[in-house]
Amino acid sequence: MPEERLQKILATAGIASRRKAEALILEGRVTVNGKVITELGSKADPETDHIKMDGRLIKQLDHFLYIALNKPDNVVSTASDPQRRTTVLDLLLGIRARVYPVGRLDYHSTGLILLTNDGEFANAVTAAKSHVTKTYLVKTKGQLTEEEEEKFRNGVPLSGKKTSPAGLRLIRRGDNPWYEVRLIEGRNQQIRTMFKHFGHLVEKLRRVRIGPVELGTLKPGEFRLLAPEEVKKMMRLAGAADPDEGQPRPRQRQQSKPQQDRPKPKPKAKKEERPRSVKRQ
Repeated sequence: MPEERLQKILATAGIASRRKAEALILEGRVTVNGKVITELGSKADPETDHIKMDGRLIKQLDHFLYIALNKPDNVVSTASDPQRRTTVLDLLLGIRARVYPVGRLDYHSTGLILLTNDGEFANAVTAAKSHVTKTYLVKTKGQLTEEEEEKFRNGVPLSGKKTSPAGLRLIRRGDNPWYEVRLIEGRNQQIRTMFKHFGHLVEKLRRVRIGPVELGTLKPGEFRLLAPEEVKKMMRLAGAADPDEGQPRPRQRQQSKPQQDRPKPKPKAKKEERPRSVKRQ
């Protein structure tokens, strides 16, 4: 097998996303044949070289998992939490494979989040150049004016840099209106900060779609495996190689039965208001 960049090998093995794998290398936590590697351009052969992370031999995966989860409120979207709060991994009952979140949702934000052990998939979805659209339903205190809506769509200053153009559609009017927001980037608390820029606080925020993957009927805390076609569409949308083309890759594990009879995970999420569409004026 030809040599590959070390960070790609770590990502493919499900150790971490490629960006996180680069950090692990720079921290001196990765060795190849007993030698500590700290240079990001270093290459190795995963079939013949002994590659270790924190002293543990890295094994190549024999299958990939792609999971869609409806994250409840008061759950952190990280693999672990120093404050011992509930994480998205705590909700994956019955999943033994080591997976990690693809991107993040704020602690009080809810809705669709993807998890996988495929570093190439995670890197493709989260890379800034991929421009994978993420769709949210947002309830705010107070309604934007038409002029503010236009400024919102064109981008607002955030941490010294203007946000990328965004999609915005009012779907229910009122003192506490609901909006549909579409973003191609995912900066820290971006939607909340964008509305705050116009003097409006976000009361509720739920992500309902990432690229071709929809939240659908998943209840808070429930999850499902992505269909192979969903994975292919996502990779094509992100401009990445099709998992079934090129060099052989581990196969995706198929889900035999839907996640219906499993115990309800904790914590219990509060019932959210469902926005009702209104006709455009």
